[in-house]
Amino acid sequence: MPRRTLRPDYSISRLILGGWQFSPGHHPDGYDLDEVLETLVEVADLGVTTFDCADIYEGVEELYGRFLARWKTTSAHRPIQIHTKFVPDLQALATLTKADVARVVDRSLRRLGVDRLDLVQFFWWDAQTPGFEQTGVWLDELRSAGKIRHLAVTNLSVERCRRLRDAGVELVSDQVQYSVLDRRPERTLVPYAQEEKMALLCYGGLAGGFLTDRWLGKPEPEGLRLNRSLVKYRLIIDELGGWEGHQRLLSTLRGIADEQGVDIAAVAVRFVLDQPGVAAVITGASAAHQVASTLRAFEVELTDADRARISEAVGGGYGPPGDVYDLEGDRTGRHGRIMKYGLQSGEAATAPRAR
Repeated sequence: MPRRTLRPDYSISRLILGGWQFSPGHHPDGYDLDEVLETLVEVADLGVTTFDCADIYEGVEELYGRFLARWKTTSAHRPIQIHTKFVPDLQALATLTKADVARVVDRSLRRLGVDRLDLVQFFWWDAQTPGFEQTGVWLDELRSAGKIRHLAVTNLSVERCRRLRDAGVELVSDQVQYSVLDRRPERTLVPYAQEEKMALLCYGGLAGGFLTDRWLGKPEPEGLRLNRSLVKYRLIIDELGGWEGHQRLLSTLRGIADEQGVDIAAVAVRFVLDQPGVAAVITGASAAHQVASTLRAFEVELTDADRARISEAVGGGYGPPGDVYDLEGDRTGRHGRIMKYGLQSGEAATAPRAR
């Protein structure tokens, strides 16, 4: 498994397993705990040693804590990296205190069963609400105190990254949406990240599954029950011309995949991995064989002609309008309206039940 060094003391696998698929929105009826833990062990055995979660993914930090405990009982000595997030509720931003920040970080430590968090990715819902820089400084103080190894952000624009930098907060990475459908990071974030030695950790490379063979030649998913993740990516598809255009893209990806002897997912992931500044792609999976299939992305070699074909299939340019997270950050727009802004205080359903 290829790895990428983010700092001299810290490296990650270039494929990261996301944890959102273990949250209630994807498992409303619960899951078999032993099966999931065994899947996580199998994924780590494949060389995917970096796992992503968040304080707002209900039950996932606890799940990863159990996984870490089980991993220690195996014969493997490969270190595991757990990336979590710090995402205070929208309504709590104006009154957030230093004690609140410490409490949430301590809670993540307890849930994961570790003495130090490997990477904490900070997000702030509203750029106009005061306290953003101060909260970043408080997190940095917890890093200095040994509770956090490295600080990062997620879904933040260049302007907000600069504000934290100017406050003295060093950022290791920015986790953003980046795919053949959505190349908004290239507008301003990619050059800035390279200049600041800030890695990009990219989610949405498979657009929730829409960039896989499963949807090639399939009718538009009207009337289907789509989870919030799929709704989010379906909105991105709509921004680029809708389902007919998406089928043209999938056909193009399938043609390239046939030439390489892989599936569409491997080509889609390889495209993102090849972009400047991208350290890793985050992908979800419920079984180890799905991860093994995605790992074939590391066998793919895209040519300039391949990349040109892909770009032409989506109409050229950067995809959706605006900068990183601009559409999603508009709470009155259709992208923003599907977001949940109060997950810390229980806006979502209860955590999935382990059977």
